[in-house]
Amino acid sequence: MKKTRVIILFGGRSAEHEISLLSARNVLSAIDRERFEPVLIGIDKDGRWHRESERTLEAAAGDPRNVRLDAGAPAVAMDEALVPRPGGKLEAVAVDDVVFPVLHGTYGEDGTVQGALELAGIAYVGAGVLGSAVGMDKHVAKRLLRDAGIPVVDFGVVTAAAFRRDPAATLRALPDLGYPRFVKPANAGSSVGVSRVAGPGDLETAIRAALAFDTKVLVERGIDGREIECAVLGNDDPQASVPGEILIHHADGFYSYDAKYVDPEGASWKIPADLPAEMTARVRALAVETFRALELSGMARVDFFVARDLNALYVNEVNTIPGFTAISMYPKMWEASGLAPSTLVTRLIELAIERRDARRALKTTP
Repeated sequence: MKKTRVIILFGGRSAEHEISLLSARNVLSAIDRERFEPVLIGIDKDGRWHRESERTLEAAAGDPRNVRLDAGAPAVAMDEALVPRPGGKLEAVAVDDVVFPVLHGTYGEDGTVQGALELAGIAYVGAGVLGSAVGMDKHVAKRLLRDAGIPVVDFGVVTAAAFRRDPAATLRALPDLGYPRFVKPANAGSSVGVSRVAGPGDLETAIRAALAFDTKVLVERGIDGREIECAVLGNDDPQASVPGEILIHHADGFYSYDAKYVDPEGASWKIPADLPAEMTARVRALAVETFRALELSGMARVDFFVARDLNALYVNEVNTIPGFTAISMYPKMWEASGLAPSTLVTRLIELAIERRDARRALKTTP
């Protein structure tokens, strides 16, 4: 049986570049080599594409501050990498290949790469252009979820342009959200640029820190709740995993970048989450409803806050290319649901092919 080539695309021009390498390492280790032939393409922080060897990902383990692409890897022009050529060069994507983007954050999870792949007619894992863009922008996603009747935490937004003109007026224009508040870039993940603000004196500093990563910042009411996550898998008939719970032990007091990736004792997880059966069912149903409302496909991790008295449930955000690192919840929740990592990766590739074939069947002339 001819193997399907799977181009694992990782790195990227993002503050989550290093996390992407850790995720790609685990995707590579889980891929079924009897069915698929992996090809590794790394994107450096300047946007240059390189044909990487497996040694690059073998070295990507542990602390993300110590992982990097191979500076000596041969360069690949993006147009060579993405223009499909039947029987073309090894670095060129062929018409029946599948791209597995493991690109967390901007220029990878936000619809940019997905748009290029759509133009080339290439199958790719995960959400399409619209779902990727919407899922990446926390502000737009929250508005859509709110309009769909899905509960979200109260929020306000600060733009870089308004903040430059008049910082004080911009802060006064925010809704009364009380304290603590959380400030985060609207288009980022892995808790990059996120701050917990205990009082008004720290708000401006937190906004300036978040604006270093994005031109739009979300300010949210702090919730004294439990952090629950749920994995979703599928296209037209998405399914939800058993939920998991994040338990925070780090001094930051929330699921910060350091708590996730730097401090080995910063957080732990409990899968399945210790929730009553009724709440577990609500979380799973709302995860699928969120997936549909945001026009997602393939995969997503939906993050929730559950009030400690179990009287309230809020969708916090979605992640359309969830982490696949050694501590990442998405593959762990599916494993707890009976789907081994190798089976999960295979299913994601199959879903990508399914979506490509459905698009190819559409008419392009009246």
